[in-house]
Amino acid sequence: MLTTKQKDKIIKSYQDHEKDTGSASVQVAVITEEIERLALHLKKNPKDNHSRRGLLKMVSHRKSLLNYLSKNDEKKYNSLIKKLGLKK
Repeated sequence: MLTTKQKDKIIKSYQDHEKDTGSASVQVAVITEEIERLALHLKKNPKDNHSRRGLLKMVSHRKSLLNYLSKNDEKKYNSLIKKLGLKK
């Protein structure tokens, strides 16, 4: 789980304008950070199936947000993918 300070830091680095906290690019960045933290947890605790289910839900949610972004704003999608280090 991300702390409020960590989440604010991520939002500030990916927002389009000053009050942007919920755009697709910001949501993808926050979810990506949570996925990375949960993946580390699951490497230490491989039998934690409840967390594994949450991870899969987050991955599918991120995928749907990325699909939305690729259809509506290809330039922002490509820059976000490069910045986060994700595959297409």
